[in-house]
Amino acid sequence: MTPTARLFSRLKTGRLGAGWMVVASLLFGLMGVFVKLGAAHFTSIELVFYRTVLGMVSIGAVVWLRGQSLATAHFAYHFKRSAFGYLSLLMYFYTITQLPLATAVTLNYTSPMFLAGLSAWWLKERLGHRVLLSLGLGFMGVVLLLKPTFSADAWLAGLLGLFSGLFAGLAYLHVRELGRLGEPEWRVVFYFTLISTLGGLGLVLWHTPSPITWDNGWILLGLGTTATLAQLAMTRAYHDGNKFVVANLAYLTVVFSSVLGALLWGDVLPLEGYLAMGLIIVSGILASRR
Repeated sequence: MTPTARLFSRLKTGRLGAGWMVVASLLFGLMGVFVKLGAAHFTSIELVFYRTVLGMVSIGAVVWLRGQSLATAHFAYHFKRSAFGYLSLLMYFYTITQLPLATAVTLNYTSPMFLAGLSAWWLKERLGHRVLLSLGLGFMGVVLLLKPTFSADAWLAGLLGLFSGLFAGLAYLHVRELGRLGEPEWRVVFYFTLISTLGGLGLVLWHTPSPITWDNGWILLGLGTTATLAQLAMTRAYHDGNKFVVANLAYLTVVFSSVLGALLWGDVLPLEGYLAMGLIIVSGILASRR
């Protein structure tokens, strides 16, 4: 059997293992495309709201069909994880609407770097030489990547993109704690979508919501579908594949986003921009090996 035939066979039977992260990365890249397209019709707050609504309904339906319990003794952890995750998503979506897609995605993917630093500060974990190297490389990458934004009007978007990585790191820190407390992943994801949807509803209704029409409804459908399928594929990847391999493959989202941004909007970064992206990717890979 040829390699291509084996690949299609594994796709047909769902036996992709860590390869599911490749599927998830492509879907996350496409999600970013829909966010960027949606910016012409909706605010970032609205885009986040519609993304979490579909996720909540999809996951809630699966939970209901399986007869699983949503009862938890750790709601405070769920709330903090969801709050940090929601803030990260708001900043991330705003950054996507303002900066080249690859730049916005890369800034959000600084989260492993922040997670390593937060683990040392919050959980008193010891930082080894590899992690210290990753933090140094990540810092250099961030400086290079943000350099153009501070010489233009995009400095706010650049900072918010970086903060989206910080808040994502805080969210992942609480996900780790919930895992240690025995909370299943599906319950963590459901409470994130539920709390984010309720919080987002209040923000959306604060002003008159943008109208949904035949011309823009497909964008919301694409956003919700790609985000939900990406989440499912990522969960499957961590369930079936080697976690270190999966964590490394997650950075393919940056690659896919670079290609999609170049094809759809002509977003070609200067050489130092791609060097910065490389440094941040290496930083994340090293940090994930703690």
